[in-house]
Amino acid sequence: MPHTTPVPPVRAATRRRHWGRDLTEVAALFAAMATADLIADLVNHGPDGVLLLMTSAAALLAAAAAHVWWARRSGRSAAAAVPAGNSGGADAREAAEPALWRLRTTVRDTPGSLGAVCTALAGSRVDIVTLQTHPLAEGTVDEFLLRAPAGLTAAALVLTVADAGGTAIWLERADAHDLVDTPTRMLTLATRTALDPAELPLALRQLFGRCTIGSTPGADGGGEPPQDALLDTVMRLRDPSGGTITVRRDHLPFTPTEFARARALVELDARLGVRMPDSRHVVTLPEGNELTVRRVGPEDRAAALAMHERCSPGTLALRYHGPVEDADGYLGHLLSPRFGRSLAVETASGRLVALGHLLWDGDENEVALLVEDGWQRRGVGALLLRKLVELAAEAGRESVYAVTRATNTGMVATMRELGLPLDYQVEDGTLVVTATLPSAAPLPWAAARR
Repeated sequence: MPHTTPVPPVRAATRRRHWGRDLTEVAALFAAMATADLIADLVNHGPDGVLLLMTSAAALLAAAAAHVWWARRSGRSAAAAVPAGNSGGADAREAAEPALWRLRTTVRDTPGSLGAVCTALAGSRVDIVTLQTHPLAEGTVDEFLLRAPAGLTAAALVLTVADAGGTAIWLERADAHDLVDTPTRMLTLATRTALDPAELPLALRQLFGRCTIGSTPGADGGGEPPQDALLDTVMRLRDPSGGTITVRRDHLPFTPTEFARARALVELDARLGVRMPDSRHVVTLPEGNELTVRRVGPEDRAAALAMHERCSPGTLALRYHGPVEDADGYLGHLLSPRFGRSLAVETASGRLVALGHLLWDGDENEVALLVEDGWQRRGVGALLLRKLVELAAEAGRESVYAVTRATNTGMVATMRELGLPLDYQVEDGTLVVTATLPSAAPLPWAAARR
């Protein structure tokens, strides 16, 4: 509750006025009258009364002019000290904070080339936080993490490096996450990949920043396996589970060092083989049934096919948006850890009654649900959707979307139960519902549990 200072009533304040203050004001009035009478006598009866009066007036005017000049000068100095658009000391301090930049440039492979760039940066009062070198056949690519003064613009920073001999300059803003050194980052990503095969695409994306990760399934007919390849802004990596992983980045070619790091992560995944985190959550429905939510993968294909057999054609059509006979063919893609993460809900007897998928779609993330007919309208879909959204939030995703028919009121109701901001788009009878995830605050149901 905000603090307020009580204000006494007007009558009470008047009663507390001290009588000594009144006597002081009367005495000051008498003194002013006596001073005025003395000045009048000097002007009227003194030898130079008129000259004294004119001199006093001139002195008062000069003092007033000096006061106005000084006030205006102080105001201009104070205004110049505050940056434009900032009205407070906190904003001025924020504007004065140094900026973090990621800069990459190519220099000649000769002694002193890198030193010239570093000297030029030091001359602009730029602090080099980290430095990585990527040797090439001709020249060397140097990648900097810089802390630059707030007043140094991006254009001025690029010009400074170019004047020092740098070419093919690439610059973007950085944040606190980039302060982690490269060996530490690689070990962290390797640990995540070792614990969960679904982390490999996410690890590659975090390693290279702004890039697009794609997976292409392998050919069913066997044949020659794909080979790793580095093609300027595209690298292709052989997927240990079959097919190809493609990494694309706009306008910034990959270096052989980056290619080697990516291959090391993929090789680690291949050596560890098929694995699945043993994460199981036992939940109780409002009606009293205990169910288990767990991760599923390619090894659960048979159980998923059996669930398809128990689902009605209408339920399968709402989920797969196509011919019912094609539903079984989607499971190979959906259960692969390369394309996202899959969860299942199973009964105490081990029978699957629901499947949920969180699919990586570039920078976007699709969620999809399939609940067996006999278990619909019992809270199973809402339970599964919340678990999928939690996985998306843990992976640092900003939103998830669901694609369904405009007439599927059950899916719409389940999305609304998340308690997240929703966006609806309808086109040709297809409804896309997008939920925005909170960036820092906990998810609504997690906060309710606390």
